[in-house]
Amino acid sequence: MLGLLLLNKPKGITSFGAVARIKRLTGEKRVGHTGTLDPMATGVLPILIGRATVLSQYLIEADKGYQATIKLGLSTDSCDITGNVISQSKVDVKKLDIKGALSQFNGKQMQTPPMFSAIKQNGVRMYDLARKGEVVDIPPREIEVYSIKQTSEINSDFEFDIDTVVSKGTYIRSLCRDIGEVLGCGATLTSLTRTKTAGFTLDKCVCLDDLTPENIREHILPCDLVVEYMPKIEISEKQATRFCNGGQLSLDRIKYDVFRDGEIYRVYFKDKFIGLGVAETQQNLLKIECLVDR
Repeated sequence: MLGLLLLNKPKGITSFGAVARIKRLTGEKRVGHTGTLDPMATGVLPILIGRATVLSQYLIEADKGYQATIKLGLSTDSCDITGNVISQSKVDVKKLDIKGALSQFNGKQMQTPPMFSAIKQNGVRMYDLARKGEVVDIPPREIEVYSIKQTSEINSDFEFDIDTVVSKGTYIRSLCRDIGEVLGCGATLTSLTRTKTAGFTLDKCVCLDDLTPENIREHILPCDLVVEYMPKIEISEKQATRFCNGGQLSLDRIKYDVFRDGEIYRVYFKDKFIGLGVAETQQNLLKIECLVDR
């Protein structure tokens, strides 16, 4: 079995747990998700099946969109509602205060990930250290917020919703925490839905509970959709045989206008997606980036 499954991950299970379910439904050992969602989060979780797992890096790198609910006046150690409360504050925030606060988070910035995260410190996951009560310094990382806007008024529980599109590596939990700091009352994340990633949107996803061993094949998409943004080249049967056996191809024997040095290309024989090749123009070669289908 080979392909892409767009899953709407339900609340209450880990991304790893979702993958385990897909493994049981498909009988395929090679299954991987592309971008972790916390157990409390729902939404778009692309899953690659079979040899398509070699394409996972191209989805992990993608920008992502989220809908999040922020609760003001409350701070937790995990930066979400599942954590232990570390402080509570009075909330006196007007709508214009929120707009002004959100505007400060547009663009590139340094963000400190939450202590409860899968980031490793000396080979140990941060959440394992956090559970032991160990506190360590987490180095901030550069992220980018492409857009962020308030989409609901503050309710009686001092909660409001935002829509945001962010770069890879951005923690929405940390974003909520930092918004609370700017507003001076603290804040934590109470719900999160990933609405899109790499051009795949929530309305194209299937719910995990709707999948069965009998119908799952109906929902598996061609894996080249993952890299559809890359330029496409077609090669001959002899070239395909050589490429699939690990051989490099001469660029001047491939029908394509102009190859760009270092660019990655989708490689096809007829309508069959074989894998990815990277152009090395100085050597006049197309080298194998990865093979998907032999």
